Amino acid sequence: MVDIHSHILHGMDDGAKTLEISVAMLEMAAADGITDIVASPHANNDYTFDPDLIEARIRELAAALTVPIRIHRGCDFHLTFDNIEDALRRPDRYTINHRRYLLVEFSDLLIPKTSGEVFERMLAAGIVPVVTHPERNALLRRKWETLENWADAGCLMQVTAGALLGRWGRSAQEFAEKLMDANLAHVIASDAHDAEHRPPVLTPAYERVAKKWGQSRAEALFGANPAAILAGQPLPQPAPEPAQRKWYRFW
Repeated sequence: MVDIHSHILHGMDDGAKTLEISVAMLEMAAADGITDIVASPHANNDYTFDPDLIEARIRELAAALTVPIRIHRGCDFHLTFDNIEDALRRPDRYTINHRRYLLVEFSDLLIPKTSGEVFERMLAAGIVPVVTHPERNALLRRKWETLENWADAGCLMQVTAGALLGRWGRSAQEFAEKLMDANLAHVIASDAHDAEHRPPVLTPAYERVAKKWGQSRAEALFGANPAAILAGQPLPQPAPEPAQRKWYRFW
């Protein structure tokens, strides 16, 4: 399995606090069957995104590991003005593996009305936004048509593994299932922050998806699709189009 969203780098944001916790998280991920994981520290008003420090942390962590797991670069990107302008000038600073896919996280307090326009600019520049955990955002849960429009425009949706298991509450679980039923979930990731409460574990969610939506769907969402994202390639197994999908507009 491939995990494209995690906060495994110590001392970068609200994720791992120490190198020892980072190592424990990666050992847990490897034991769970994760072969590749994206370190995606926040880039927002609370945490400074420092590519040089990220590279140093990844090297330090890789040197401390004794388990077979590959660490890749990414970013949990927030749509601030400075971030947007900088990403459009130099997208490989923020995209996964310096390629084309960008994890985008929205605030729980505000979904800017200009988000669709920003996504349009990103897509035109060759950046594919991956909206992270919409099922956990109460504002996005009330904007179903907006999510459809973004997906029709070319954006992807990333669902949290724990949300499918009810670990983020009933509302998040029901919305995650709605995304799955509507074929609007393109990839499932852990969004791990530690080794105890929010660990980098995917197998229980994989098994639930395989049981409820089929083995091929599980293989796509936990394996083939995130692997393609790492490589900067189109998704090899896109979800089938839902029936009677509306023509999209960005908002």
